Amino acid sequence: MKNLFQTADLKETLRSYFVITLGLLIGSLAWTGFIIPAGIVGSGVTGIGTIIYYVAGVKVGYSVFVINSVLLLASLRVLGFGFGIKTIYGIFVISFFLWLFQSLITEPLVSDRFMCAIIGGIMAGAGAGIILSRGGSTGGTDILAMMINKYKNYSIGQLLLTIDVIIISSSYFLENSIEQVVYGFVTMGVSAYCVDMIIEGSKQSVQLIIFTRKPEEIRKEVIDTLDQGLTILNGKGGYSEEDVNVLMVLAKKKESQAILRMVKMVDPDAFISMGSVMGVYGQGFDKIKS
Repeated sequence: MKNLFQTADLKETLRSYFVITLGLLIGSLAWTGFIIPAGIVGSGVTGIGTIIYYVAGVKVGYSVFVINSVLLLASLRVLGFGFGIKTIYGIFVISFFLWLFQSLITEPLVSDRFMCAIIGGIMAGAGAGIILSRGGSTGGTDILAMMINKYKNYSIGQLLLTIDVIIISSSYFLENSIEQVVYGFVTMGVSAYCVDMIIEGSKQSVQLIIFTRKPEEIRKEVIDTLDQGLTILNGKGGYSEEDVNVLMVLAKKKESQAILRMVKMVDPDAFISMGSVMGVYGQGFDKIKS
């Protein structure tokens, strides 16, 4: 049994690293295929690397690796070793991908600069969302924000936004063009939206209230077949004044269709109310973070 659990843990770990690598690949292609060759400066350490590239000609992969390494070493002294192997892995892999793709791609994959900002922002945000959904990270300005937060009473979100605004705004001096800055903010906004969509989309939960004349049959199907939990509430019909059992099920949004199909099969006359919930915390759902 112990070996079985160890094998399952190994498979899950390998799956996580595969998904993180996929996210790093997508993000790197976003930068090297759309954002950097279009002359757009985005947010984060890669944005700093882009500025260095256009000023000194140093490839972004080198700059990203050096800056992240310095920040990571500094953070060990200030924050302790709290970033884990996935962050170190992310720093190495994204630096390699950026170097590789920038060597292969010399022109933007689409000619229109605005489209480069939109497509690059979508891909960069999707890549970051995929990485974060598996507990990965590429370090970068997150580390800097956490170090400042330890000594100053600023929220990490405010610090990250301030740092990104400074990085993108400084791109004005590359071409002395406000248009340069606007493209950077477009990329940042699209990217942030895509990150939120992926992270929050994977966490969305629903609450189903099921009124049925076959509560026991549905209870067994929910627990035994769908492997979900539920709560049985005692109710009373407002019109019939009959005592009824009401089933309440909390589930991930992606699992709701399977529950609805099952209820329809067991009791076609069942009445169901389904609504989105802001958050569900506890076993099988999100953890309450202190």
